[in-house]
Amino acid sequence: MAVRVLVVDDSGFFRRRVTEMLSADPRLEVVGSAADGRAAIVQAQKLKPDVITMDIEMPVMDGIAAVRRIMATRPVPILMFSSLTHEGAQSTFEALEAGAVDYLPKNFEDISRNRDEVARVLRTRVWSIGVRGLPRQAASAVPVAAAATAAAPKVPPPPRPASRSLRGKVKVVAIGTSTGGPVALQQVLSALPAGFPVPLVLVQHMPASFTAAFARRLDQLCAITVKEAAEGDVLAPGCALLAPGGKQMIIESRGDRLRVHITESAPDQNYRPCVDVTFGSLAKAVPGQTLAVVLTGMGADGREGARLLKQGGAHIWAQDEATSVIYGMPAAIAQAGLADHVLALPEVAERLVETV
Repeated sequence: MAVRVLVVDDSGFFRRRVTEMLSADPRLEVVGSAADGRAAIVQAQKLKPDVITMDIEMPVMDGIAAVRRIMATRPVPILMFSSLTHEGAQSTFEALEAGAVDYLPKNFEDISRNRDEVARVLRTRVWSIGVRGLPRQAASAVPVAAAATAAAPKVPPPPRPASRSLRGKVKVVAIGTSTGGPVALQQVLSALPAGFPVPLVLVQHMPASFTAAFARRLDQLCAITVKEAAEGDVLAPGCALLAPGGKQMIIESRGDRLRVHITESAPDQNYRPCVDVTFGSLAKAVPGQTLAVVLTGMGADGREGARLLKQGGAHIWAQDEATSVIYGMPAAIAQAGLADHVLALPEVAERLVETV
């Protein structure tokens, strides 16, 4: 059965363009469109789509307000279209906090100058979130009547594995994530105490224009310090360094300190930043002394880096399927037999405090 899509944008040209690209895929069916947020709410109730693509800036009612209303009445996975600017970043984060699950640049040339590649990325994102539906914690966050109609059924959490203290044995906590990651990272990091005893490094697939704004947003919301990583930064307890978008973050051991080295991305690197690159550098810098956590995301980035870490004796955690927006990256870890623990998202911060 095809994934049913509602396309929302105040530009008739953009609606037609998105509709044409989606309709060329037999797995997808565009069932309707709307030109503003208020009309989107009406159409969402009437058409009951599996996915909504949503613009942010629209007349009558903007996309963020529409997302909040839709998620409060009939939750459905929503893909936002965003401008890759500082203002666009702030609005995108607000939309994700309101309940949207993913975003793409509205200027398609920011994805690729190849029209076929743009269409492939758009179709893959829409199909993936449509098939997956809402993660369990998103569905359970809305009123009971609304949760009953969510795209994904509630799934009981897996049995809680016994705690194993790694205090004094872990020098770095490294977290890698992609689709669904901004909200997941906010949930995990905001639950950590200011005195968290080890440094954290974060790799989130995100455009270059977004990471500084995202780091500032996390820093405002968290008791720990969060900043966008820069060349020469020293890893310190209670501080999380976010890999800058468009580049690669390598951790190097220099004397008794761990420092950040920022490099340009190679042309053949699909992810910028890449979890495998950072994990792989930690496997060399602090063999056996990293706790790596792979959260929600599309693809398998992080698996090979985790494999290198595991070979050195490091510990690897993966988010579970029920609470992942996209069960791709953590699934790759679990299926490769690399995960020491598979955890629901709400458990991750608690377990970090217990274990580290």
